[in-house]
Amino acid sequence: QDYYGKELQKSEDLKTNACVTAARPLPKAVRDALERVHEEVVARYYGCGLAIPECLASCRILDLGSGSGRDCYLLSQLVGEQGHVTGIDMTEGQVEVAKKHIAYHMDKFGYQKPNVEFLQGYMEKLGDAGLADESYDVVISNCVINLSPDKRAVLREAYRVLKPGGEMYFSDVYASQHLSEAVQEHRVLWGECLAGALYWRDLYSIAEEVGFSPPCLVTASPITIGNKELEDIIGDCRFVSATFRLFKVPASIQATPGQVIYNGGIVGHERELVFDANFTFKEGEVVDVDAEMAAILQSSRFAEEFLIRAGGAQAAALRGCCC
Repeated sequence: QDYYGKELQKSEDLKTNACVTAARPLPKAVRDALERVHEEVVARYYGCGLAIPECLASCRILDLGSGSGRDCYLLSQLVGEQGHVTGIDMTEGQVEVAKKHIAYHMDKFGYQKPNVEFLQGYMEKLGDAGLADESYDVVISNCVINLSPDKRAVLREAYRVLKPGGEMYFSDVYASQHLSEAVQEHRVLWGECLAGALYWRDLYSIAEEVGFSPPCLVTASPITIGNKELEDIIGDCRFVSATFRLFKVPASIQATPGQVIYNGGIVGHERELVFDANFTFKEGEVVDVDAEMAAILQSSRFAEEFLIRAGGAQAAALRGCCC
């Protein structure tokens, strides 16, 4: 709270490059939406990667660690006036910045009533902020889960508030090994999103334990620290900024390997949908998928965008959603 509320006043105050690593180029619709976000909100943004998934019209979205509200105001435009975006953050100063600009943005977007709200609270205890079971289509998070000392609780709460078929789409920092106590207790490295980074293999075990489908890696970019003093403390550990998607597939879905055809109906992704590092769906093209991907597409908001038929080639079973 102190680091993000007082010590940092703008993104230029960050002491490493970890929180400013871009995962991939922004789609035009997102770039255009970003231009309509208030400059103070953008200046107080400390995220990494890109936490804006596809196919969001009319969705209810929760942003964990929403900070100054940049991603929420982006998403506000993508879900439309019929959708809704909730941002939750533990830092009072950041929540105040976000709330201050609600009227400005609703006027800018031409909305009759606000479709965004900002709450102060903890992502490990969403119930304390009044967030009900199965109330959101999508949960996003942008470089924040590493700041939590209890990552299981964060994923467990995200799973709880997601509707069946819902998705957690999040970017974060991951480490190549378990971190030493010296690193974990370093105040600046915590604030810079490094000391709390999860060993990447642990994400897979936690996701399974909570009930999510296996993580689908979307993008990953190496992080350069750019600070000699901090590099010496970190030693030979390496960090990446990675975006994953996790789905809450209902137990009732008994999917098998199959074939899918994308209909090209998602705005901004009409020709092809890059779903993750393993699956790219081109409009009208038959793609073999494994049982996990078939279950995800069948149960999620993407179901209406695909023709799904059982019994695909064996190649699908070899590829898988995980990377």
